[in-house]
Amino acid sequence: MSTDHTGRAESLPSVPSIDDPRPHPPLTEHFNTGTATDPDVGARETSSLTVDGEEVSVGEEATIIDALGEVGADEELSALCYYDREDTDRIGPRSECRTCMVETDEHGLVPSCSHPAEDGMAVRTDSTEAEEARSVNLDLVLSDHNLRCTTCGKNGRCELQDAAIEADVEVPRYGVFDDRDEYEPIDESSPFIQIDRNKCILCNRCVEACNDVQVEGVLRIEGSGPDTRIGFQNGADEMMDSTCVSCGHCATVCPTGSLVEQDYTDAATIPVPGFTQENSIGETIGEDYDGQPNPATPMKGNQTYEDDALDGEADDE
Repeated sequence: MSTDHTGRAESLPSVPSIDDPRPHPPLTEHFNTGTATDPDVGARETSSLTVDGEEVSVGEEATIIDALGEVGADEELSALCYYDREDTDRIGPRSECRTCMVETDEHGLVPSCSHPAEDGMAVRTDSTEAEEARSVNLDLVLSDHNLRCTTCGKNGRCELQDAAIEADVEVPRYGVFDDRDEYEPIDESSPFIQIDRNKCILCNRCVEACNDVQVEGVLRIEGSGPDTRIGFQNGADEMMDSTCVSCGHCATVCPTGSLVEQDYTDAATIPVPGFTQENSIGETIGEDYDGQPNPATPMKGNQTYEDDALDGEADDE
């Protein structure tokens, strides 16, 4: 079962076997593109508003963070679950991390990434309430993150690390990840991408990149509460058993070291004798995979083989 954009449950199509004469649907028909993305939240028309006293105009479909960008005020906000680069599709908004909170006269505190820009709106990024909200939410994210940065492949190029440095965070007010009893094992099953869920901040960027940009339908967010984690839509426990094609887009958009290309897992680590990423966690899974002949995982490769075989049978007829 899956859910549509309204949250209602809907049945997934059945998957014929190799011996089934019916047309075999491609894997991407097993999920609905767009389900990873929030409903449209942008303005319906061009609007003029003020940001910290400076007037700015934005076009249709703009959110407050677009207005902040026009005056450079977005540099003061982390916006860890928001992704908008000139060379790729926009991902989000998700309103997951709430590190982009601003204050408005009309609506009080709102997440700038997902609140529409409204004509006549007055926005303040520097109010005491807005700054405190961003600080609290950043500390909440940090409290549920492995902060052993010296063993991380994203050390020095991590958006969460940058946000903490810019906010002068020394010790998160809600504790640190080391207070937990145990870490999740690192998924080393794929020779292309490593998954370290201990560094995941549940921003959902990777899920949207996988489902809505690359349209592969591999990743999902599963579980609830403290058990919420990155998972696979086919229910696999390890990436090698998923339907990943190793495009790497999930690692590209990940703001932390949760998803890293294997060649870069140690690229930015500080060599400390006897202390590495793997032994700092204590456990890995998937090391028994000897190799992978091509980027597609075995399940994806087998599916391609079945599709080709069915196409051949159809041609014979």
